Amino acid sequence: MPKPYINYQALNYKNGDSTEISDAITIEKALQISINGEHFAVVMQTPGDEINLCRGLLFSEDVITTTTDVLFKTSLSKDGYIEEVNCIIKPLDLGDGFKSSRSLLSVSSCGICGKQDLNDLNINGEKLSTHLLDPNFIFDLKKQMQNSQPIFPITGSTHGSALFNEKGELLTLKEDVGRHNSLDKSIGELLTKNELKQAKILFFSGRLSFEIIFKSFRAKIPTIIAISAPTSLAIDYAKEFGITLYGFCRGDRFTRYS
Repeated sequence: MPKPYINYQALNYKNGDSTEISDAITIEKALQISINGEHFAVVMQTPGDEINLCRGLLFSEDVITTTTDVLFKTSLSKDGYIEEVNCIIKPLDLGDGFKSSRSLLSVSSCGICGKQDLNDLNINGEKLSTHLLDPNFIFDLKKQMQNSQPIFPITGSTHGSALFNEKGELLTLKEDVGRHNSLDKSIGELLTKNELKQAKILFFSGRLSFEIIFKSFRAKIPTIIAISAPTSLAIDYAKEFGITLYGFCRGDRFTRYS
């Protein structure tokens, strides 16, 4: 498996001096996702965990459920990266998310591309229940996440999604140039392991916008903590869904919004 980053020659400017350097840059590749041979999505992503990405994305988009049987067939590009994943699913097992979708291009920052109207978001389910976390517990989760990220310390350009159980034990952590991709990969891995029900806390490195709340609600994750800020819609839907939402978890501080 090729590395998720590559070195580029660059010129670093600091304190009036410039120096030629070799800088590690996160790779961004296009991944074609097909369903039964028909194009479904093109996702801009960091190579690695493509099967988990597909499983998590299809689950989040209500195309499959936790029990749907899926056969994944991959195709490699000339440089050794997976460039297409064909998801073989029985037509009767395809969910409403497939029926209401269209072929879509998902860039690194987009999580709900391809939806034709608001009704296609398929927001339903019982409100989640959660409890407030002790500040020291939150800071311990942040430390665990930061110590477990393999790519960010090298490139500084990936997002991370860490899923913990209620005891604060790390279940999985995935990184990607796309915020939503990292979460889809984490959800996908736990789906593969049949451990998604254990996930009670998401620690997220990036901005909290609607699609992150939506994906977490689909996965029944009741608590979200982020290093960055939430949007207004993220807070509104977190309250609606029963999700406890923390933002700006940096240093020894955080802000609770719901």
